[in-house]
Amino acid sequence: MPYRYIAIEGNIGAGKTTLAHLLSKHYDARLVLEEFADNNFLPKFYAEPERYGFPLELSFLADRYKQLKKVLSSQQDLFQEKVITDYLFIKSKLFARVNLKDDEYDLFQKLFDIIDPHLANPDLLIYLHAPVGRLQQNIHKRGRDYEMQIPDRYLEQVQQVYQQYIKQAVCKTLIIDTSKIDFLNNADHFRQLTDFLEKDYDFQTHYLAIE
Repeated sequence: MPYRYIAIEGNIGAGKTTLAHLLSKHYDARLVLEEFADNNFLPKFYAEPERYGFPLELSFLADRYKQLKKVLSSQQDLFQEKVITDYLFIKSKLFARVNLKDDEYDLFQKLFDIIDPHLANPDLLIYLHAPVGRLQQNIHKRGRDYEMQIPDRYLEQVQQVYQQYIKQAVCKTLIIDTSKIDFLNNADHFRQLTDFLEKDYDFQTHYLAIE
């Protein structure tokens, strides 16, 4: 498998963490998962988004940078082991665009642009796309109390900012529609993905059809 650093992205409930676990186990790679469970602002944000949007995004920005900087700062580590993450650092900027008022976002963007150049881009971005109905099913299945009332409109807004980013992504990007895919319980679905990853295809953006 030619990729040393793979990041997996997608909307809330798209299956990022599940796939990250599977790939890290399959390739004996270092697994880096977003530490959202420790963020005390997250439940508050879902209850009062306008009040807690800015502190939430600042806290995520700091936490993600600290975590990725620790893992990716050593080039030696990247050459010695594979790394699989279930998020990209730019996720902070994308969610900030949805969650913040214009003046708050302008300030946030200035901070982000100072920090971003200090982190390496992944060799491959795997973007998982799913329709809002499927996302809601996954969200309710995993049962986090503070996510139960996420409206469809919010998921649609997040979907839109991701789609805009994918159009101009600077790293090699593999897009997978997960509407009818179950990587966890269908070994053939997972095998089709790993077969693709193990061939050094030349592409910038590729849509992978898994059947």
